[in-house]
Amino acid sequence: MSTRLRLQIMMFLQYFIWGSWAVTLGTYLGQTLKFDGAQIGLMYGTTAIAAIVTPFGLGTIADRFLPTEKMLAALHLTGAALLYYVSTLSTFDSMYIGMLLYALCYMPTLALTNSLSMSHLKNPAAEFGSIRVLGTIGWIAVGLLLGKLGVDATATPIRIAAMASVALGLFSFLLPHTPPPSKGKPFSWRDAAGIDALALMKDRSFTVFLFGSFLLC
Repeated sequence: MSTRLRLQIMMFLQYFIWGSWAVTLGTYLGQTLKFDGAQIGLMYGTTAIAAIVTPFGLGTIADRFLPTEKMLAALHLTGAALLYYVSTLSTFDSMYIGMLLYALCYMPTLALTNSLSMSHLKNPAAEFGSIRVLGTIGWIAVGLLLGKLGVDATATPIRIAAMASVALGLFSFLLPHTPPPSKGKPFSWRDAAGIDALALMKDRSFTVFLFGSFLLC
């Protein structure tokens, strides 16, 4: 299997997982479990918390200690177990904790799949788009599947996401070997906090991108 095809399958599954539950979760929580609007909002907010927190811990581990493909495997397999567990719950407190733990596993994989892809493309600027678009196709595919099944108000989409997480976790062992880029370098809290990245703000294009991302999120 070519490197390109492996990266495309990785992207397809990566966003197939997210698309499995992200669209239908609100329907399930509101119609079936009778959660109120604030509780549903808090549930979706777990991904934002995870996106802020995880770079400081898991980002450092990925940069210095574990190959990216093994990190992906561990996070997705752990995430699969958490998602299945969440699908068996019906109370807000327990489900919120489960989704937060899951988000802490899933959100770092968004950056890891991108960085792994970039590491193995000869011309990332020209080639990455044809890799990443498979993620969008994966999101669309699972949406069409769930629509055909008519399971929006059930726990089935969460369980489908769990199965896809197992698939990607196992498939990650077949991805190109990607050693940690900063292995052996001295550790500093400045690196862990990404302070040096603030220098990118001098680039007008980056600043516009950052501001636009802030508004979008």
